[in-house]
Amino acid sequence: MKTKDKVLLRMLVFVPIAFATEWLHLHPVIVFLASGLAIVPLAAWIANSTEEIASVVGPSLGGLLNATFGNATEMIISIVALQAGLVEVVKASITGTIVANLLLALGAAITLGGLQYKEQEFQPTVARINASSLNLALVVLLTPTAIDFTSKGLQPSTINNFSAVASVLLLVFYLLTLLFSMKTHKDMYELRATEVDDAIHESSGDKTSLWKNIATLLVCTIVLVFVSDVLVASLEKAITTLGFTSLFTGVILIPLFGGIVEYIAAATFAMKNKMDLAVAVAMGSSLQIAMFVAPILVLVGQLMGKPMNLDFNPFEVLAVAIAVIITNSISSDGRSNWLEGALLLTTYVVLGTAFYFHP
Repeated sequence: MKTKDKVLLRMLVFVPIAFATEWLHLHPVIVFLASGLAIVPLAAWIANSTEEIASVVGPSLGGLLNATFGNATEMIISIVALQAGLVEVVKASITGTIVANLLLALGAAITLGGLQYKEQEFQPTVARINASSLNLALVVLLTPTAIDFTSKGLQPSTINNFSAVASVLLLVFYLLTLLFSMKTHKDMYELRATEVDDAIHESSGDKTSLWKNIATLLVCTIVLVFVSDVLVASLEKAITTLGFTSLFTGVILIPLFGGIVEYIAAATFAMKNKMDLAVAVAMGSSLQIAMFVAPILVLVGQLMGKPMNLDFNPFEVLAVAIAVIITNSISSDGRSNWLEGALLLTTYVVLGTAFYFHP
């Protein structure tokens, strides 16, 4: 068993600890931290199981599986928070995850990789397609804010209806990107596929291994639902005690719990000079959040009677715009160095500080 697996296995102890802290009615901050730490190993096992299953069932079905479960942790936490009526926290966590993936995950990957290699390369064509897709997501996030700003006496139903239509369009485009990458232009992604094969655990490919990983995926997903419920239940009291705003908690804290495994993975791939995969993890996760998770949450929220739309806090949209513009400028040439990574990390710290002081 690898060191990483041993650490994750030991971190599973936080799962019963999280339930115990809630049952004993301990301080909300303790409950919040315990449940947050419990999410980390569960997210990792879900990701590992998904990759193992994908390696057995083949590239087409495996790619769809990765697309669906790639951000299962963020999806589950958000749905539980949505059910609890924490709509603004859910919105903040969406933008926060996008910003963290583009600036923190990619920045750490480029910096650590650049310290070992003077210059690293990745496929500029794929990076350019991802960048253009991120621009589309940014346009969709900006439009409701623009409608709201340029209209007087606007009914909330107008933004809700626009959000529903835009969500369906984003989901359709996301399905088109899957068709593009897995079918019509899969040769463009061959290098990345090779790196994925090298990076994931070797799978025996037999039915026993397949069913074992499916069982692991299902069990971890179910447990994650209950742990997320504990996290969300302690959320409001915890942030009040700590003196944080809902905006800072949603944008900065929650994405760290749900995405730390991806951040570590991206940095590890970069340090092994697998920059195609590092870029794919960081930018791909942002695209999944913007074009799959966010639209699903809008539609699910309306079905649940918890209306959620794409009209985000203007400062959140500004943060996403900054992250997208800087990431696109760095990734356009297919080359990276440690200074560019430091630029991304500095930008993330600046934005994080701004969200902390934002009233």
